[in-house]
Amino acid sequence: MRHLKLFLLALSFYTRLPHPQILDYKQLPQAAVYLPLVGWLVGGVCALVFYLADSVWPQATAVILALIAGILLTGALHEDGFADVCDGFGGGMDKQRILEIMKDSHIGVYGVLGLLLMLLLKISVLIEMPAAVPSVLLAGHSISRLPPLLLMRRYQYAREHQSKASGAVYRPNFRELAFAAVTALLPLALLPVLCALAIIPVLLVSVLLGHYFYRRIGGYTGDCLGASQQVAETVFYLSVSALWIFI
Repeated sequence: MRHLKLFLLALSFYTRLPHPQILDYKQLPQAAVYLPLVGWLVGGVCALVFYLADSVWPQATAVILALIAGILLTGALHEDGFADVCDGFGGGMDKQRILEIMKDSHIGVYGVLGLLLMLLLKISVLIEMPAAVPSVLLAGHSISRLPPLLLMRRYQYAREHQSKASGAVYRPNFRELAFAAVTALLPLALLPVLCALAIIPVLLVSVLLGHYFYRRIGGYTGDCLGASQQVAETVFYLSVSALWIFI
């Protein structure tokens, strides 16, 4: 029962799905380990939308509709974090200024360009993928939600004061991280074995991104977690696309 409540907490925070009103939000930090499982749900919906749309419209249209479904389902939570990171690290010269910019609700030039280029990358890769796009979407959404947990395990929260995102701050222990990793990697079973190699560049880029965050602001913020998910998802699509040449 406890695990179900934590999963529902994760759904309530990371998606826009209806949820029970009686939830103990004091346990929200522990619910972060269910991020990959939330990725199953989001990726599954995106895969279903693509599958249905692809039977009616061109693949490019189906891909765009699948991405829209994911954005609507999550409330663009991770995309918002990615845009804030682009603005903050693009326009800020020191830690204080970077954090100030990321806290600003307005989006700047760096954020707009970052989101636009990232979406174009996703679309350009997915429209050239073969019939495995639904499985790639499911795996991408699941695996990309592991890097935020790795950041939470490795680094400290960068802000000195509480923020709206600090409710998700938590340092998962090894057992919780192992559970999240297994959950995140399971959808790879739906893809050719060679696609498992895509996890290598995903982890490598995530490590480099975490180091970059640490060097600039001494840790991570909620926006950094969202950005790490978006970057990991995009790198996964790019990697699977490159590996598919040998399949």
